[in-house]
Amino acid sequence: MRSIELNGHSYRWPAAPVVVVCIDGGDPDYFSHAARAGLIPNIQRFIDEGFSTVVRGTVPSFTNPNNMSIVTGAPPAVHGISGNFYLERETGEAVMMTGPELLRSETLLCQFARAGLKVAAVTAKDKLRAQLGRGLDFSRGAICFSAQHADRCNLETHGITDVLGYVGWPLPDMYSAELSLFVLEAGVRLLADRRAHLLYLSLTDYIQHKHAPEDPAAEAFYARMDDAIGRLAAQGATVALTADHGMSDKAGEDGAPNVVWVQDELDAAFGTDTTRVICPITDPFVAHHGALGGFVRVYCDDALVEPVITHMRSRPGVEQVKSRQDACRAWDLPSDREGDVVVVSDRATALGASERDHDLSELAGSRLRTHGGVAESAVPFVLSRPLNEAYAREAARGELRSHDIFRFALNGCLSVR
Repeated sequence: MRSIELNGHSYRWPAAPVVVVCIDGGDPDYFSHAARAGLIPNIQRFIDEGFSTVVRGTVPSFTNPNNMSIVTGAPPAVHGISGNFYLERETGEAVMMTGPELLRSETLLCQFARAGLKVAAVTAKDKLRAQLGRGLDFSRGAICFSAQHADRCNLETHGITDVLGYVGWPLPDMYSAELSLFVLEAGVRLLADRRAHLLYLSLTDYIQHKHAPEDPAAEAFYARMDDAIGRLAAQGATVALTADHGMSDKAGEDGAPNVVWVQDELDAAFGTDTTRVICPITDPFVAHHGALGGFVRVYCDDALVEPVITHMRSRPGVEQVKSRQDACRAWDLPSDREGDVVVVSDRATALGASERDHDLSELAGSRLRTHGGVAESAVPFVLSRPLNEAYAREAARGELRSHDIFRFALNGCLSVR
């Protein structure tokens, strides 16, 4: 049987279309609530008749490392993307980890496209597009674009033009449910036109950052998402659903963000300019989270590593503190892109650098809901078709990760009847 090989795994050539959807911020609680409320009949059918479980994603539980793990079938130690930001030690500059040159692995999308399969990737935010599209030959039919910049697509860079006309939607606002729904509608159209046989759809977590599962806006979003996902499956595709990370409420009873300001803590304990804190959740969309997450990197001299670890472990709201070596072993991270110390918060607490450096005005009075730690690494893993015997046995061992989703969708599902 025809297949490709990548990062130690073999992936079968799909007999029918395969669609993998990464529901950004898709904490399992959203599925649980929506199912109880009867809002997701199509996804509920997958759960009842296909396969469903909860697995661990990549830590840190941020967008970039998890999307890259999913499309490479490997952890950050292999593909190199371990957050949205890291500190380049040689220059002392904070580097945003969106450039395709920072990716150290081929992607499944590229490998299948190179072998002749029709491949498409659609992402909500453009920050992922270059890495998802790395190595794709758009002159041979591959497609990769973002909903954010759907009005700027061209054949040379994206493999498609006039996306707004093609999808039949106006350009969605960055801070809206429509940004994710546009991605799904594009996927429905690409399948219907047979322009993709392997499709990766990556959504955005605006709704989850702003709304708890029981909020009407979240309920409405999940109902509309379910409708689009049902239309993907109705075209004969195997549909696989997972998430890049979960989402936790990190505000107090008064609604104020519950934050440990790590840089301020370390400056007070060890003096200014002795440490440098990088928040790897930072990206251009601070209205989502105020650049506050559950995982930060501390850079310091070797002599300060153990004192910093000891000090931060004593802080309320801090769940884990690890040296670079221990963090890389625990979470399969690339050592050269990791801090000297890693600090991880608990579910109810966020981490920031210095309080003066975080502008929380754009939270606009909303409760802080964010992610990044181990607490937000639990994600759904749902397949529209049941598993074959071999993959059912593997799943029963309870060791699945979100980056196994392509392998299970391509290799593990029973054949289309």
